[in-house]
Amino acid sequence: MGLKRRQILKGITICSTGFLLNPFMVSENALGKESAKKEDKKTGEEVTATEDLMREHGVLRRALLVYSETIPKLSGKTLSVVPEMLQRTAKLFRAFGEDYHEKKLEETYIFPALKKAGGPASKLTDILIKQHQRGREITDYILAVTHGAKLEAKNAAPLSRTLVSFVLMYQNHTAREDTIVFPEWKKALTAKEYDEMGEKFEEIEHQQFGEDGFDKAVREISDIEKALGFSDLEHFTAPAPQAG
Repeated sequence: MGLKRRQILKGITICSTGFLLNPFMVSENALGKESAKKEDKKTGEEVTATEDLMREHGVLRRALLVYSETIPKLSGKTLSVVPEMLQRTAKLFRAFGEDYHEKKLEETYIFPALKKAGGPASKLTDILIKQHQRGREITDYILAVTHGAKLEAKNAAPLSRTLVSFVLMYQNHTAREDTIVFPEWKKALTAKEYDEMGEKFEEIEHQQFGEDGFDKAVREISDIEKALGFSDLEHFTAPAPQAG
């Protein structure tokens, strides 16, 4: 049976040609009882459970950026807003953020562990779940008003207000999770439990998206950014301060 793409093989030998033996050709029996840690298949470096979670937040933050860039356009001519790109962004946020990251990881494993452990982070879980639910309501709304070829003028102002509140909520939401919730969750687990969670998250990702779910999400948000004209990071470089 093939190994997962992030496993690091211990005690592996190097062939005389200088090539590393292919880890996907080694059976589980050949590894005996030694456990293997996850690794990024591109770099060969270990990817921890919290790093996975925070990388996923990076995708969601880029989706929030699409919404932020759309808001000013909604106050002018709505013809400049491309509903298809908002629709794709909302679908990505739904599939990768709400249905996978939130439901399958945070609400199933992280929040219950924090509740059990107690402490400051446990007090945030009820609010975080409430915000998840509100976010799903808002995503439903975005999908509903952007399904056509053009955005109706009557929806411009309500959509703008909704996107402003959505972005603000998730900016605070993800910031609290990255700086409070995820670190406290890691502390609540033993080293063995933490490694097992990393493997479990990888398994769930594969079940949900097949191989390379994260990479697929990055490609999708990158394509959306390119279509909207702000794929170049230089676009967001702040101007020099001006004297009053």
